[in-house]
Amino acid sequence: MAVILDTCAWIWYATKPDQLSRPAAEAIQLEKSRSGIFVCVISVWEVAKLVEKGKLRFSIPCGDWIDQAMRLEGITLQPLTPEICIASTQLPGAFHGDPADQIIVATARSLSLPVITSDRGIRRYAHVASLW
Repeated sequence: MAVILDTCAWIWYATKPDQLSRPAAEAIQLEKSRSGIFVCVISVWEVAKLVEKGKLRFSIPCGDWIDQAMRLEGITLQPLTPEICIASTQLPGAFHGDPADQIIVATARSLSLPVITSDRGIRRYAHVASLW
């Protein structure tokens, strides 16, 4: 089964894989050559915003980092569709207000895939499978 990486998991996969939990790293390793590893396009925006705000730094320009991180084995960029945009505003139950997380969760729900995330808010959300 494919997986979706949240933004932090994608950053760690690309730059600091030792920051991933053992189950997350094993799932990524398994999916590299199987069903795949999806990164939501909103994560590209989120990385660029973190760089813009000085909360994240790379030794290369942000655009170059994103290009390299998108070429990692198994990675597929998952586009943002109108349906996902709408679903992100209609998530069942209570979910926190971070728009990027809402889109990642809505994407995972639309594809029936688990999210690899260290984010406790996503992990506690009963309406999406997660792994950490």
